Amino acid sequence: MTHGSGGPTLRVLVAGGGISGQALAFWLTRGGHRVTVAERSPALRAAGAQVDLRGQGIEAVKRMGLLDAVRGKLVDEAGVAFVDARGRAKATIMANTSGRGRQTLTSEYEIMRGDLVRILHEATRDHADHVFGKSVDGFEQDARQVVAHFSDGSSGAFDLLIGADGQGSRIRGALLPQGSAPYWRVGIHMAYWFVPRIASDSNVRDTYMVPGGRQIMRRSHSPSETQVYFVMREESEEASAIHRAPVERQQEFWADRFRDAGWQTRRFTEGMRASPFFYSQEIVQVRTDTWSKGRVVLAGDAAHCASPYSGMGVSGGLVGAHVLAGEINRHPDDLSTALANYDRVLRPFTDEIQGAVNPRLLRLGMPMTQLAIDAFQATTALACLLHVPDLAARLSKEDRGGNWQLPENPAPAIAA
Repeated sequence: MTHGSGGPTLRVLVAGGGISGQALAFWLTRGGHRVTVAERSPALRAAGAQVDLRGQGIEAVKRMGLLDAVRGKLVDEAGVAFVDARGRAKATIMANTSGRGRQTLTSEYEIMRGDLVRILHEATRDHADHVFGKSVDGFEQDARQVVAHFSDGSSGAFDLLIGADGQGSRIRGALLPQGSAPYWRVGIHMAYWFVPRIASDSNVRDTYMVPGGRQIMRRSHSPSETQVYFVMREESEEASAIHRAPVERQQEFWADRFRDAGWQTRRFTEGMRASPFFYSQEIVQVRTDTWSKGRVVLAGDAAHCASPYSGMGVSGGLVGAHVLAGEINRHPDDLSTALANYDRVLRPFTDEIQGAVNPRLLRLGMPMTQLAIDAFQATTALACLLHVPDLAARLSKEDRGGNWQLPENPAPAIAA
């Protein structure tokens, strides 16, 4: 079978139905390919905390024809305030809504992860096959095909397997040589969950610094819910291992680490167990020398996780899907060339967004002493008084993705 460009129609299996997986399905089906998305969750994973779009990620969504849909689901977050133990704002950096320059700490395009996943899925579900409650546990490949083995004991043959299964990717573990160490650690850990919103929760994100390299963030995304983030600097084995423990143990760990933090800590920790979800993670980047082997290729966080502190995690996944699908659509009869081009074209962009994460700068924002916290807040307050963050954002010629240009469209945004 051939698609519209005259090349072969490929049978593509995408492992993972998150943002990158849905974006890949969007572009590959519009390139004429038969796409199956296998998601291990029993239903669409339309949950999670707040994410944002920046730089090339905004352009990627615009080319999909989905920017208006995203605008319709934006979270009302006006900026970021650094607060003291009484909740008083010591300095506030507002979002850059001028339409030019770069985004500040708050993007002009803030959206809940679940809403973005639903938007992408809605644009894809009639064109791709989605299989829920089933993951890819292994695969075998030769020159003609790749055979995927699923968690329910079944198998299937495909022309291409794309691992879009996240930071802890099983596909990556099977693809890379045994003993490979893909994680670049920055010594920071994070947990987040939801609590009921109260009257004092405004549309400005509060950031509260706690001695010992700890930080609490509060941001409210709906009239009824508020997001809570606990963040800390720690390089112990216990901290790295806690993310694999049962949720109850994770919650005990985080409550204990922040027991003396003050501000609204009691409210936040008491709301943990009733939260609709709780997520704990170590902040890492995924760095590998290769993203593909034969008929298997990695995408999104499985290939190049940039970490939340890059500000480009979601945008990076959307851009990567745009590039990978474009190369496959242009070279369906020569996958080796398509996958080599994917690496060549995208690698400079991922190097840019990953390289922007500087552990030393991160530590400045998570001081160890109250004196250092006071100094940070005083300096930030002075900068805000002089409008430095606003002017720097508006006058900047580049956003966080640098001057790297998004390649041509992978395929028409509307299927024939």
